[in-house]
Amino acid sequence: MDTRLGAAKHVSTPWALRRYRTLAEWEQRAAAIRRHILVCAGLWPLPEKTPLKAQVFGRIEREGYAVEKVFFESLPGFFVCGNLYRPLGEGPFPGLACPHGHWEHGRLENTELGSIAGRCINFARQGMVAFSYDMVGYNDSDQFVHREIGGRREALWGIGALSLQLWNSIRVVDFLTSLEDVDAERIGCTGASGGGTQTFLLMAVDERIKAAAPVNMVSAFMQGGCRCENQGHLRLDINNVEIASCMAPRPLLMVSCTGDWTANTPEVEFPAVRAIYGLYGARDKVSEVQIDAPHNYNQPSREGVYAFFKRHLLGGQGRVSEQPFTVEQDEDLLVFSGRKKPTHALDSQGVFDAVIARSEKQLAARLASARIHRFQWQTRPALVSLLGVDAAPQVAVESLGFRREEGYVAENLILGRVGRGERVRAAFFLPRGPQGKVPATLIADANWSGDEPSALAQGLLQAGGAVLVVAPFLTDGTEREGHDEMDPLYHTYNQATMACRVQDILTGLAYLDQHLRVGKRHLVGQGEAGIWCLFARALASDVGSTAVDWGRLDLGDDEAWSGALFAPGIRALGDVRTALALCAPGRLLVHGAGDHFPERVARRCYRAAGKGTQLMVEAEGLSEDAIVEWIN
Repeated sequence: MDTRLGAAKHVSTPWALRRYRTLAEWEQRAAAIRRHILVCAGLWPLPEKTPLKAQVFGRIEREGYAVEKVFFESLPGFFVCGNLYRPLGEGPFPGLACPHGHWEHGRLENTELGSIAGRCINFARQGMVAFSYDMVGYNDSDQFVHREIGGRREALWGIGALSLQLWNSIRVVDFLTSLEDVDAERIGCTGASGGGTQTFLLMAVDERIKAAAPVNMVSAFMQGGCRCENQGHLRLDINNVEIASCMAPRPLLMVSCTGDWTANTPEVEFPAVRAIYGLYGARDKVSEVQIDAPHNYNQPSREGVYAFFKRHLLGGQGRVSEQPFTVEQDEDLLVFSGRKKPTHALDSQGVFDAVIARSEKQLAARLASARIHRFQWQTRPALVSLLGVDAAPQVAVESLGFRREEGYVAENLILGRVGRGERVRAAFFLPRGPQGKVPATLIADANWSGDEPSALAQGLLQAGGAVLVVAPFLTDGTEREGHDEMDPLYHTYNQATMACRVQDILTGLAYLDQHLRVGKRHLVGQGEAGIWCLFARALASDVGSTAVDWGRLDLGDDEAWSGALFAPGIRALGDVRTALALCAPGRLLVHGAGDHFPERVARRCYRAAGKGTQLMVEAEGLSEDAIVEWIN
């Protein structure tokens, strides 16, 4: 059975932790993880940073520290709100980003298990500037309802609670480093639970974080159960332990407890992370502490973190005991208590529209550049990562037997990737006649239902070429049970069906590449498979001619991507426009283009690649004979 038909992966599916034997191997992996996080979050390439327009006010001075209210715009009309706790004095001091996690009262939580203000007060008294800020949908940051952020349309654009919060956290670092009393070379981050997830995502993608302490969240099984910890395709092949390891060799403290999913940290997760630090000769830069308590950021956990930052940001040694603290009244901490929100504040739909507009503006600028080869070099790995595919897989081949027919020899096959357990039904047709290599065309057809060659395949065989017909995932009548693709966390751990189909086409192309009788490879996508083949061609190398059926689709409409073509983040990365740009200057026929094909984009990219005549666009669908003529 195809492993993709097995049980769906989920937030608590255990992960087998990988071993990395060389620093070069790990650094290649770490770079891929960093890019993957940003790509999935719709933040690749990193968007333009607009002015923060920060407002700091409402200062209250207490013994050893002051607290102020802050809000700024991570993008125009979208606000990050929080409290700035400062030591009394001139500095410069280290700065700490303090995301709060899923406490009932957000950054205002002040209980035995967790006090956000309490830790910030103590950080400030110890000589650090600490900024506690709202997760989206908490306290002052009420432009969203936290656990309801995003849907299928937003997922197409990489928009979700995780992406919005990660962008906010990056801008929090911008804010901290802009302060005169903060040393931009001594920035740290710490948070627990959902705040722990924000901590290790931020430290993975932003090297300005010089020391970090994620609390009760680095686990080899439970990966975070809220939308703000999950993004489409984020954890197809990476897990929280690897994300945390991206901090290496910068100082890292892993805080765990006996009463949640981090109970095994000393024996399982910490040794895995320390092994990565060992590749840098920096085992002393990573440490762990485990607290006998339920899920928390309690006083013993905080005191472990105090000592860690004392060592790595303040240059001190030894334990730090928490000093008693008194938290201000909520109204003295809430940013918009007694103050109106700016009139240009966006509602949730306004923020979504602004992020989409930002993505479109960035894509248009990149595609307008004459440097098409640079665009391709940068973007092809990002598209591979987003879809979760392998563009040059090692192929596992199972032959189901041969039969000799008039004019050709047929072989039924099961194809897959080595070690992945996929089972893709295929048939290879080889023309009878002289020995030696022949051109071969892969035909992907969502409606192929038998082993006999279609009229198109017959035409290609008669022209002297071989044909490989593949039935991409779930196009052969197979049904998949127990997979709820509408679950908001499903696609974090399970590859979208469209991406699986692109992978199967890439696997078929790799089979042709290794076949002894195959010379030049060509590609044809029939019917619904046309768009799958376009993406496969965008990612494959050394393909001769490609013909894809556009099906007269309007792919500038989000609705068209919400069904069978759904893939998280695909619109943010440029959808078919990017795929067309990656195909240039390969020989490409698009038929059935209709009225909505982005011909201007495609032709500009082909002209930039110096091969404008290699692109042929036909508004109507073409006959099998016309396609055979194009291929040959």
